[in-house]
Amino acid sequence: MNYLWIVIGCFLAGPIWSQGEFQTLIHAQAGELEAKVIEWRRYLHEHPELSNREFETAAMVTKHLEGLGLEVRQKVGYTGVVGILRGGKPGQTVALRADMDALPVTERVDVPFASKVRTTYLGTESGVMHACGHDTHVAMLMGAAEILAGMKAEVPGTVVFIFQPAEEGAPPGEEGGAELMVKEGVLKDPAVDAVFGIHINSSTPVGEVRFKPGGALAAVNRLVIKVKGKQTHGSTPWTGVDPVTVSAQIILGLQTIVSRQMDLTKEAAVISIGKISGGVRSNIIPEEVEMIGTIRTLDTEMQADIHERIRRTVTHIAEASGATAEVTIEKGYPVTYNDPALTAMMGPTMKAVAGVDNVILTRARTGAEDFSFFALEVPGLFVFLGGMPAGQDPATAPPHHTPDFYIDESGLALGVELYANFALDYLLLAK
Repeated sequence: MNYLWIVIGCFLAGPIWSQGEFQTLIHAQAGELEAKVIEWRRYLHEHPELSNREFETAAMVTKHLEGLGLEVRQKVGYTGVVGILRGGKPGQTVALRADMDALPVTERVDVPFASKVRTTYLGTESGVMHACGHDTHVAMLMGAAEILAGMKAEVPGTVVFIFQPAEEGAPPGEEGGAELMVKEGVLKDPAVDAVFGIHINSSTPVGEVRFKPGGALAAVNRLVIKVKGKQTHGSTPWTGVDPVTVSAQIILGLQTIVSRQMDLTKEAAVISIGKISGGVRSNIIPEEVEMIGTIRTLDTEMQADIHERIRRTVTHIAEASGATAEVTIEKGYPVTYNDPALTAMMGPTMKAVAGVDNVILTRARTGAEDFSFFALEVPGLFVFLGGMPAGQDPATAPPHHTPDFYIDESGLALGVELYANFALDYLLLAK
């Protein structure tokens, strides 16, 4: 008889109620499941699917959850899968979320399970790769579901497993992601009291867990600016209105919003123009220039203020040169906000599972996450799990969304433990 079943046998002798007892059992089971979780992850990595196209991933998740005896709902938020575990004891309802989609990135990592999938994305041929670690999230949550399903009789409440599509954004013209799942009622039936999410991180050492109360990840808004001038010959610019030079002035003006107009001791903010296009040849001043960029903010009041300052700055600079400008700021994702009380409640859980020295309070990041839509509805906690090999310099670790993105799988068992313990500890403490 191995260690796992000795532990289980001890617990079957009496009711499981203390956090410490749950944590010991979950640790043993996560170790037993580690090889299976890695196998799932490798299969998903080798067979990635883009946003709102996660059909095979959803089928794999569905089969697993049904095999565990869970109530399963399919096609939630287009391709999303939701598993519901109704525990044997009364209590609140907690949700655990994993995202499923991959990216249009061609993999360069030399591993046996590297993706060879090809696609045409927005008219351009590309590889498809789990270049953000969503394959690990799915595998870890599948593992947590298996552990919790095996403890169903002792679970004091309900656990909702949310396998979410399209975190990277739905294709043009489609809805998707967390926002659509919320709209379709994923947090309403049953009514969820708290939600937890985990994200693997390629520059955080294996074994570490990083978190931040309050604004943890930035709100993101896509910015489109169209500057309209008057077309003319390049040799006589005074006979027209040059939208190219106006656009250059606008780009510089936008940077002063952050550097000279915002209180950056409160929270960070970023305005970046990533694309500028206009004109057809060297000796023609064009009629119109389009700029596309991104706005990142960590505070909702600052977000509204920055949006207003962008509109004012752009339109006034254009008017000063006789041009006009249209500003479109798309909805995007809100700030990913970690509820301070929930974060404090789960602090001991993280330390017990990962070790006191491995739980690190971190600064906010200017990346964005659509987990934020869940956390707008109910208290949420979103943490980062180490995926960088021990001893590697974080500065040399390939970033997310790149062809060389790499995750050390030895950290996945810890992710399984975190998911399961977040659920059980919350349900125990919320009674």
